[in-house]
Parts: sequence; C-alpha cells; structure tokens
Amino acid sequence: MMIHGRTLHPGSATGTPIRLTAPLSFWGGTDEQGRIVDAHHPQCGAVLTGRILLMESGRGSSSASSVLAEQIRARTAPAAIVLARPDPIIPLGALVAAELYDLDLPVVVAPYDAVPDDVLLHVSATPGQAAITW
Repeated sequence: MMIHGRTLHPGSATGTPIRLTAPLSFWGGTDEQGRIVDAHHPQCGAVLTGRILLMESGRGSSSASSVLAEQIRARTAPAAIVLARPDPIIPLGALVAAELYDLDLPVVVAPYDAVPDDVLLHVSATPGQAAITW
C-alpha cells in the first residue's frame, strides 16, 4: 500500500509507526533519549527514537527546532515525521541538522489515517514528492 504526500524536508527512513493522539513540542516535551516527558501528553513515556512519528502537528515553541536538530545529531530522534498539516518548526529542525551534521530526517505532510499501526513503514521524500509505503 502507498500514501502520497508533500515533502517538507527530504530524506528516506524505515521504521515502525508511533501515532500520537495529541500534538507534541520537542522542547520540553521530549528528553535526550527521545522519550516523551511532557507529563500532560497522553503518551508520556513513549520512546520516539527510530520510529516513524505520525502526528497532526507540532506544538509550541520555536526552540523545538533546535531540540529536534540535536536529537537528530545524537540519533535519538524519530526516523521520520509524518504530519497531517504543515508545521514550520519541525522541518526547520531537520534542515538545521542536514546543514550542520549532514543527517537527513524526512518530514512530510500526508493523510496518514489509513496507515496501520503494526507494520514496517518506509518514508521516501524527495523535493518533488513524498510517499509512505508498507
């Protein structure tokens, strides 16, 4: 199966999905191991590292981009991020990591409601197109 989307930051990644039920800010919402630590988030304690993160949008601070960039550098970030609607802060963090560390984390906007939770996903995002396959 395949879902097409729009690329916010290019790259490719494979991993198991984690679907968040509420928006998340990486600043104050996650720790250096990629765990959700926001006590008010419904999935507090979940680990995002190496997963394909599915969420409606990011939440909050512009500082979240620097936290995400650092998690990408430390390899504790999600493998890819799939958003239901565009968010400027998240792809900015991916862009900074690409420029500073030569590491790509794909960020795409796609209607991911049909993506099953128990499969291995592949996200492929080029400047012209994005696809999520399983």
